[in-house]
Order: sequence, then structure tokens, then C-alpha cells
Amino acid sequence: MIESLPLAVTHVTTMLGQKTLTNATGFFFEREGRLYVVTSGHVVLDEPSNHRPDRIEIELHVDPVNLGQTVQFSILLYRDGKSVWREGFDSAGAIDVVALQLEREALPKALLMHAFTPAHLVGKLDQMEMGSSVLIVGFPLGVHDTLHRLPVARQSVIASAFGIRFQGKGYFLTDARLHRGTSGAPVVARKSATGDGRSDFPWMLLGVHSSRLDVVNRDASQDESLDLNCAWYADILMTLTTATVR
Repeated sequence: MIESLPLAVTHVTTMLGQKTLTNATGFFFEREGRLYVVTSGHVVLDEPSNHRPDRIEIELHVDPVNLGQTVQFSILLYRDGKSVWREGFDSAGAIDVVALQLEREALPKALLMHAFTPAHLVGKLDQMEMGSSVLIVGFPLGVHDTLHRLPVARQSVIASAFGIRFQGKGYFLTDARLHRGTSGAPVVARKSATGDGRSDFPWMLLGVHSSRLDVVNRDASQDESLDLNCAWYADILMTLTTATVR
């Protein structure tokens, strides 16, 4: 039996017509019967780089015996000229997380997947702290198990005071060497030492990986990358997945 965590994460390909633009990561979130795919905001629209896909494709497993059997599921990003994704803002501006609701009727009947729910969000902030070990699960530079179509995990630690908005923004920092393609990856920690990760889903969803943190005065010839990254607090999903939100 395959463990549950890899099946909660999906490969995201951004498209413009039939042209492939970029690769990224997404994951599934379910609330009150509604199913969403979550990724970074800049995956679906990044105005500074003029990245403007008109749809994304996610990869879905459809055979519990043959994990290599997958289908590509296309999601249009605009309807009647308006964006379909749900995004959020706070006092510091836009939050780099989006949720796109999936039409269950259009999904394959035989679907092998797991989804995070509100029960997987951190209930008490003191459950985590600076230095706590976390996993960031995704597709760095597109790397994954190409036979079974599964993501890989990078070991990381929380690098800033957890529960505190770093520099007033809605994210915390992680310390890990990450790469393009990881945008939208879930940042998770085990709920407890119990649970085998196969028969259940023993994970806390802490954040959504967005981008590397860099400093403007870093001299690339003398100073290596900080390997610090921004992860937006996952509780934004409670705003993005309400029944009444656009």
C-alpha cells in the first residue's frame, strides 16, 4: 500500500494554448465536500515576468495497482474573461496562494488521491517552533519518480518564529535548498509519532511554499544563497475555500 502523503500532491503544468510554459507543484484540499487544488499565486499569474497562462494541467493517479497510470486534467484559468482562482489579501497586500475548485463530476471515476482538510491545519501555534523539522513535497526542477509519477520531499526546518508574520508578511521562513518547480508545495509536519502514513494521513499542513528569500546586497561572487524560503501560513485556505467566496 502506497503511503498517503505523495498522493496529496500533484504536478502542475502551466499552459498557454498548446504551449507549455512552466512546471510547479500543487496539492489537494477538501472542505465540506468541495475539492480544491492549491498552488502559488505566481504560478497562475505573474505580471512582473509577464507569465500569463490560460490554463493549468494537473496529474491524477487513476489505478491503485499501476501507479504509472495517470491522466492529465485541464483547468481553465478564465471564464468569461474573469479569473476563476480564489486569492486572498491581508493588511500587507496579496498572499501568494490560490485555490481552484475542481468539478467532481468531471474528475475520473477511479481516482487515487488524498486531500488535506481543515482538520490538518495547525490547531495551536505552540505545536511548532523555530527549528522544528518539516517536509516540503513537490517537483523541484521537475524532478520526480517518472515511473510512478510521484513527487519527492526535501527535509527542512522552520527558520523563523512560528506564528509570527515574518517582516509583517503572512509567511514564515524555512531553511532548505529548494528550486524552481517547488512553488505551491505543501509544507508539512507529522501530527504525532503514531500512524504509519499508509492506512491514515498523519500530517499537519503548516504552509504553502512560495519562493526563495534573498537580499538585495548579496554579492553572488562572495556570498552563497541563504537557502531561506517563504512559506505562507496555510490558514489562508480557510478564507479561500469558504462557500461564499468568489
